Amino acid sequence: MADEQDRMFDEAQRRGRESATAEPRAQKARYDRKTGRVLVDLENGCAFAFPARLAEGLENASDADLASVEILGLGYGLHWESLDVDLAVPGLLAGLFGTKAYMDRTRASRAGRATSPLKAEAARQNGLRGGRPRKSAG
Repeated sequence: MADEQDRMFDEAQRRGRESATAEPRAQKARYDRKTGRVLVDLENGCAFAFPARLAEGLENASDADLASVEILGLGYGLHWESLDVDLAVPGLLAGLFGTKAYMDRTRASRAGRATSPLKAEAARQNGLRGGRPRKSAG
C-alpha cells in the first residue's frame, strides 16, 4: 500500500512539474490606463494584453480598481480583490473573457450590431411591408 502511494505521489509531482513548464503562467500583470488594457508577462518570456473592459466583471470598473490586479497562486489566474473578479490566464490567452454564458451574450450583442449590405436591404424590404409586427399586449 505504501509503495503504491509513493508511486502515485511521484507521478503527481512529475505531472505538476510538466504542467508548470508547459502551461502559460503569469509572472507580472498591470493595467495600462492609456490603452485600457491589462498587460501580462508570462513565465516563458512571452507577453499578451487584453482590453480590460471586455472581461466579465471588469466592464464598469474604475481605472483605480483595474490597476489593483494581482496574480493568483502559481500564475494561472488574475485577481481583482476590490471587484471580486478572477480570470484564468489560459482562458484569456484563448480569447475567453468570462463564462460561457457571458461570452455567448457578448457575441450575440456584437452580432446584433453588425451591419452589412444584405442586412440593410432586408431591413428596407421589411420597412416597405410595414416594418416589424407589433407585439400584442397579452
